[in-house]
Amino acid sequence: MSKKVQIDATDRKILSFLIKNARTSFLEIARHCKISGAAIHQRIRKLEDAGIISGSKFIVKPKAVGFDICAFVGILLDKGHIFAHVIKEIEKIPEIVECHFTTGTWSLLVKMYCVDNQHLMNVLVNKMQKIPGIARTETFISLDQAIDREFSI
Repeated sequence: MSKKVQIDATDRKILSFLIKNARTSFLEIARHCKISGAAIHQRIRKLEDAGIISGSKFIVKPKAVGFDICAFVGILLDKGHIFAHVIKEIEKIPEIVECHFTTGTWSLLVKMYCVDNQHLMNVLVNKMQKIPGIARTETFISLDQAIDREFSI
């Protein structure tokens, strides 16, 4: 079992700045937190070492690069024990950006982006549904994303 790390109000403030913009300089965060840049550096290192934060990234908006279809696909597996094999095959499909092992009707729920409906159908029929162990799928096309935010504390 992993040990929970205690974070204080300053750590939360640092995380808030980093969530909004990972490129915020340590000195700018230090000024807002009223502590030294070195202290910010140490606290961020502590948060990284504890596994609370990892890396930073740029976010590419799929529609801006021509991927107009966002779909969620519920996947039912033949048997639960083939989970690891199916995940390895799903990882080979670049259109899939998230995969969750879930409770309820579906064994897995994946999120994917495609250029258009034809592209989506091709991925479903010629890639996903050919993976051994997938019994069936159900696709949900997102018409609009009402909320788009990163996790915050």
